[in-house]
Amino acid sequence: MLNLSRLRILHELNRSGTLAEVARVLSYTPSAISQQLSQLEREAGVPLLERVGRRVRLTDDALTLVQHTEVILAQLELAEAELSVAQPEIRGTLRVASFQSVVLSLAPFALNVLAQEHPGLEVEIAQREVASAYEGLLAHEFDLILGEEHPGVPEPVRAGVDRSVFTNDAMLLALPMEGPLSGRPSALSDLADLPWALDPPNTTARRWADVVCREAGFEPRVRFESADPSLHVHLVRNGHAVAFTPGLMGTLLEGLQLVQLPGRPHRTLFTAVRAGRSKHRAVAVFRQALSEAAAANPSPPPVLEL
Repeated sequence: MLNLSRLRILHELNRSGTLAEVARVLSYTPSAISQQLSQLEREAGVPLLERVGRRVRLTDDALTLVQHTEVILAQLELAEAELSVAQPEIRGTLRVASFQSVVLSLAPFALNVLAQEHPGLEVEIAQREVASAYEGLLAHEFDLILGEEHPGVPEPVRAGVDRSVFTNDAMLLALPMEGPLSGRPSALSDLADLPWALDPPNTTARRWADVVCREAGFEPRVRFESADPSLHVHLVRNGHAVAFTPGLMGTLLEGLQLVQLPGRPHRTLFTAVRAGRSKHRAVAVFRQALSEAAAANPSPPPVLEL
């Protein structure tokens, strides 16, 4: 009989590519991963791995096992989802990954709703950027993740993932209320020589920001680089930088001069789960709580036109 835990290790090796990464994701030591795969080879009765330099590659028989394992894992999650419907209460732990602006603005409200309506459900939240969160979701590290998609920077469609949009969020230009950086621009290019606070490279928000600035004819002078939107806001409020900011930050944007960008761009906020888990009641109530949080979130202060 093939062992499901060992099959999952093989499945993860096919997804992540290295024994070290499998060990990290599944919280094993690399030597324990090797031992488990050797045992799986004995159970299967055929070679599953072959050495290619310092790496290992899955054999054709191993890839066949991986395909069957994907079906088995999905069916198990479907079974868990169906069983959750039959239970009188929603209980257990929901592991969530989210980027920071949602953690700051929506998560507390959503957790309050869940604590009141479903006290048996415990939600664990880890802060991750979208790409890292997706990796954790596919590795079964998380049950649900929150993601964002900016105009012109689409998120790749991932097989076996159920995605659900819960709100759209206006992207705004933030300037100090007073000081040398506070002058209201007539065009975005007026800010070409000013210091900017932006997200790190290769994040969704930064790729979008770079595109917006380049379309306006300049490369932003990034003086402050952080994935923390509250830091961006603090730097702007104190006159050290200008920044793009999501309207979702609500009352945290008070004390800033907010300007509507050309075309009124917005980002799309969504949740994503593995397809087999999409009908689980814990997923459904968390998604509903997020929608309620987004609807109740305070609007940003008055916004000027560019």
